[in-house]
Amino acid sequence: MSETTQGTETDPEALVAEIEALGHRLAEARTAIASRIIGQEEVVGLTLAAMLSGGHALLMGLPGLGKTLLVDTLSTVMGLSANRIQFTPDLMPADILGSEVLETGGDGARSFRFIEGPIFCRLLMADEINRASPRTQSALLQAMQEREVTIAGKHRPLPKPFHVLATQNPIEQEGTYPLPEAQLDRFLVQIDVPYPDRETERGILVATTGLEQGEARQVFDPDALIAAQRVVRQMPVGEAVVESILDLVRACRPDGEEAPDIVKRAVAWGPGPRAAQALMLTVRARALLDGRLAPSVDDVAALARPVLTHRMALSFGARAEGAELSQVIDEVTARVTRIEAAA
Repeated sequence: MSETTQGTETDPEALVAEIEALGHRLAEARTAIASRIIGQEEVVGLTLAAMLSGGHALLMGLPGLGKTLLVDTLSTVMGLSANRIQFTPDLMPADILGSEVLETGGDGARSFRFIEGPIFCRLLMADEINRASPRTQSALLQAMQEREVTIAGKHRPLPKPFHVLATQNPIEQEGTYPLPEAQLDRFLVQIDVPYPDRETERGILVATTGLEQGEARQVFDPDALIAAQRVVRQMPVGEAVVESILDLVRACRPDGEEAPDIVKRAVAWGPGPRAAQALMLTVRARALLDGRLAPSVDDVAALARPVLTHRMALSFGARAEGAELSQVIDEVTARVTRIEAAA
């Protein structure tokens, strides 16, 4: 099977050694996270995959499901400086980015001094991001895409690595501002945070209501995370996986020639090339987290919903008929992976 790689050529044996060493370190990180986060293995795995891919994640879940605790734990385990912003309707862009203030020195001279906002960190939690106005939401666009902000005409780079983990309540929509498509597309994945099952909830109940609670420990640091992101981009990807990514993304575009009838009938707009890029990176990260040396078509199928859900929308007619986007994605994914398996 032919393979596709990106970046400069790397000695295969050295790359295998790097992947295996990183896999052991990631297993240690997941153990450290599990000391505070009980259950939610899929959520933790997707969030780590987003960070290993160098991207941002949108966490969708009801209050009290551990989203804030997850971000706080990740900042400790990954060794990243973290800030939290509670998004509210009266939040202004300057409250996120920072601002220049006029100061008077001891000699009477006046000058402007820039005061950094909370965005100047390595891990930013944007809590209930859809409660802020579109003007304030747009303050994150440049930061998420270019890893810098422009204030008073001056470009100010953000620390590296830089990740945004945003939360959103999927039920309560009163007093909220839906995220624009351009900003949704900046999130590498959308992660649905479900209710825990009974046994997991029992474990949470016992572990969090006693005198002592689990403490996370640092496993990574910023340089180690950047090195891990570099390894992810060097992982080989089989031609079958590349073709399945292309087939899946292109099949989800209702105006494309490769779209099946269900997409043409139910989908208003589909994913762009950034979705294919997101799949290409996250399938590698998922394989790495599972201790494998290369991704498979199964990884593409597993990541179809997290990567595509926020990059697509149902038509009005499909919503009126009670269709669900997740079902459409699942049907297209099953069709594409069957074709790849047959090939």
